[in-house]
Amino acid sequence: MHPTRLGLADFPNPLQSIQVPKPDKRALPELGRQFLQLHDRRRILVLPNAWDVASARIFEDAGFPAIATTSGGIANSLGYSDGQRIPRDAMIEVVHRIAAAVSVPVTADMEAGYGATPEAVADTARQAIAAGAVGMNLEDGVPGKPDALVDLSLQKEVIRAVIETCNTLHVPFVLNARTDIFLHSIGPAETRLPRALERLNAYRDSGAQCLFVPGVTDEQTIGQLVRGVNGPLNILATAGSPAIPTLERLGVARVSLGSGPMRASLGLLKRMARQIREDGSFALMAQDALSYADANRLLE
Repeated sequence: MHPTRLGLADFPNPLQSIQVPKPDKRALPELGRQFLQLHDRRRILVLPNAWDVASARIFEDAGFPAIATTSGGIANSLGYSDGQRIPRDAMIEVVHRIAAAVSVPVTADMEAGYGATPEAVADTARQAIAAGAVGMNLEDGVPGKPDALVDLSLQKEVIRAVIETCNTLHVPFVLNARTDIFLHSIGPAETRLPRALERLNAYRDSGAQCLFVPGVTDEQTIGQLVRGVNGPLNILATAGSPAIPTLERLGVARVSLGSGPMRASLGLLKRMARQIREDGSFALMAQDALSYADANRLLE
């Protein structure tokens, strides 16, 4: 007999068996107002992306005024690759844990919304708010098809449905509408900027409070995007990105770190594992490590 290969879906979700404090519904409107005000473009909002409670607490202790989640980081930490392969419930559960553990506003990366209809994506927004989030990323890529974008008319309907749902819940909510044109190099290079501006401004007209363009690192294009969009612009910090003072000078309203901090942590872990295995040295493990007491203090 051949052993049966089991997948993650064959096992119960251990997160669901542990009780987590529910977010204070009375505090959500105030957190929402705080988060919305951080997009007034008086100064750039640097938004770190957490993948678990410990990383969120580290970012909060460092003094960041708000925290985002990273879909890739959360998915990877639970055994999934990125790209909306993690079940929505599992993603929401981690958002819930992070929001319950910090006192600053939390915005959730909910990928393409985990639904094919405006109603389904609006329900995802409703669940994100119930989990304690006061913002949400929504991308316009098609899961599993990196060279495709959701029909523009449909994406506008989706955004309007999300905004209407948030309004009925009376929670100020920042929908960060993202286009993946540059991230996945969709279409001829000379068409990407005008196509991105068309989509982003359509998203703004549909109610999105912030506009997200990952995959752009050169100053000229970033400046053109800032001047061409009708709302706050969010840039993803990656290798080769301008420094924060330069982005602020260009007029960028918000810069996200994405899965970068999580992947940097994995890079350190990989180097540490190789050093222990090949050299028998614990130097990297001891370097910059939190003490046992400090690690526990994060979660008290």
